[in-house]
Amino acid sequence: MIDLHTHTVFSDGELIPAELTRRAAVAGYRAIGITDHGDPSNIDLIIPRIARVAAVLGDAWGLTVLPGIELTHVPPAMIAEVAREARKLGARLVVCHGETIVEPVAPGTNRAALEADIDVLAHPGLLSEEEATLAARRGICLEITTRKGHSLTNGHVARLALAAGAVLIVNTDSHAPGDLTPLAQARRIALGAGLSETQFQQTRQNSEDLVRKLGGF
Repeated sequence: MIDLHTHTVFSDGELIPAELTRRAAVAGYRAIGITDHGDPSNIDLIIPRIARVAAVLGDAWGLTVLPGIELTHVPPAMIAEVAREARKLGARLVVCHGETIVEPVAPGTNRAALEADIDVLAHPGLLSEEEATLAARRGICLEITTRKGHSLTNGHVARLALAAGAVLIVNTDSHAPGDLTPLAQARRIALGAGLSETQFQQTRQNSEDLVRKLGGF
């Protein structure tokens, strides 16, 4: 399993980075991205701390750990600037919290994120065809999520992404130990969203390709 969307106590997760990554390793993960919720008020606190321990924890537990951030409820007009700052601070993986239908995310967030320097648009909700096409053109991954609530629109996201030729990956958005998802369950969720077996296997390759692009393997 490669999981590029998780949280620790540096935002609203339950685990410190050492325990999160240890549990992920025991669960058979090959790579994990630590992407705590961030906005302009806290990214300078979160990112350097994760970046400082990522390689050490990866070596200790035998998996790739990518320091990242999930830009969350950032006003759309500020997303590009905050993404640039996140990179400067050491975020190798930049995720943006998309327009999930279970939170009051500002309209225009998906579009602004897809125009910015991000790697993954998380749980993009009622993604438009235009946004899916933009994601495909810019090579930004769209997320199928195993997380309750956010997963309600997985089928819609999968359908539009596949039609547009956008890159799909499967993430957990883990906040607690029980959120770390075995590969078999991730597969069932992806198939439930309408992916074929071949398309699910492609999501796995897409995640691996992204990790390689970010220097993780």
